[in-house]
Amino acid sequence: MSAPSALYKSPTADAVHNISPSSTLPALSSDPTTNDRVAYLAALQSSVKDLQAEVNTFLTQKMEEDKVIVGQIGAKVDDAKEEENYGEEIVEDD
Repeated sequence: MSAPSALYKSPTADAVHNISPSSTLPALSSDPTTNDRVAYLAALQSSVKDLQAEVNTFLTQKMEEDKVIVGQIGAKVDDAKEEENYGEEIVEDD
């Protein structure tokens, strides 16, 4: 089984970012022992935590880049609202 990965696609960027943790998961036999399963799940948990940290770092960087762009056009940014809605489609009330 391959390691978990996350795909990030931005409408303002030409690239698709594939973020993968550096660790790999151990292979499981067709009839794994309890110890094999425990080792696999421990490695999976660690891999998911690593992936989450990488995604959080990446998204924080993207938010900082967005702040710079907004600052260049002179608009005020509500940080709490931006963080809450980052990556989500915003529907404005009319």
